[in-house]
Amino acid sequence: MNPTVSIRDETRCFQTPIPSKSVLQAIIAFAGFLAICTAMYITFDKAWWLSLALAPLAADFLVRIFIIQHDCGHGSYFRKRRANDALGFACSLVTLAPYASWRRQHAGHHRIWNDLDYRQTGADIYSSCLTVTEYSALSTSHRLWYRTTRNPLVANMLVPPFVFLGLYRFPFDSPRSWRHERRAIYATNAALIAIFCGLGLLLGFGEVAAVQLPITALAAIIGVWLFSVQHRGETVQWVRHESWDGVSASLQSATYLRLPAVLQWFTGNIGYHHVHHLNPRIPNYRLQECHDSIPALRDTPALTLRSGFRAMQLVLWDEESGRMATIREIRLRELRS
Repeated sequence: MNPTVSIRDETRCFQTPIPSKSVLQAIIAFAGFLAICTAMYITFDKAWWLSLALAPLAADFLVRIFIIQHDCGHGSYFRKRRANDALGFACSLVTLAPYASWRRQHAGHHRIWNDLDYRQTGADIYSSCLTVTEYSALSTSHRLWYRTTRNPLVANMLVPPFVFLGLYRFPFDSPRSWRHERRAIYATNAALIAIFCGLGLLLGFGEVAAVQLPITALAAIIGVWLFSVQHRGETVQWVRHESWDGVSASLQSATYLRLPAVLQWFTGNIGYHHVHHLNPRIPNYRLQECHDSIPALRDTPALTLRSGFRAMQLVLWDEESGRMATIREIRLRELRS
């Protein structure tokens, strides 16, 4: 038997959801988020700075809710699809990411990540890149555009809140044939309008904006960084389609982001990204168990917070050297040649 196929087979015993853990995790995530939001509203009039200081904690709980939505989209959180879809939609009303369309778009990412020949068939900028040869062939203006859109300040700080608050309100990445997903976007919008109008009438629209916008912006920044950096590590490999297979790509093109215990909890173990890509049906609370139980998975090179932040600069694939590269490296190479 192909040893890589055997590794995937070994993970299957971890993909069965544990209903009590799923329910408890969802209760804690929503209760924590709502409790912090309530505290922010209570303290806003008396000490707005204290209210704002609680925003990062609320954002952490929101990231945890998004991980639950992500699991629901993979059908890994509950055994029944109806239960996954119901909870996934509920999550979307606080994450602002429309559940049905995000689920389908993200499934596309899992089919093609780090496949050089399928980069333009559904992958977003956070799981795609140009090769050094392609970048070198660009005009000056197109190079500038690429550098700007991949700059960490733009791609990881400015764009994520815009995506969650603005772009997700429209079917911008949903083909017209995705009728259910497009209708679901508008249904999500209608529910959000009702929720925020109700909160605005009850608490004041200014207060609602002052509390919810920082939370959403911070959670979007954290969430996008988590998902993007784990396809950008120095050890990540990109291959042509004829050499691509899902198992090898999981072990070589997705990383293990080793986080402190508190951050690992808030991020729902998504740092075990190589395990998640190997078998997306494993619930987030079983990813570490799977990783620790299969020796081959423990051989995956790990990213730390420090190396993860450095990896944000790795936006080009150098086919000659078989490694990720920064734009600065390529510019220096061109100057020397």
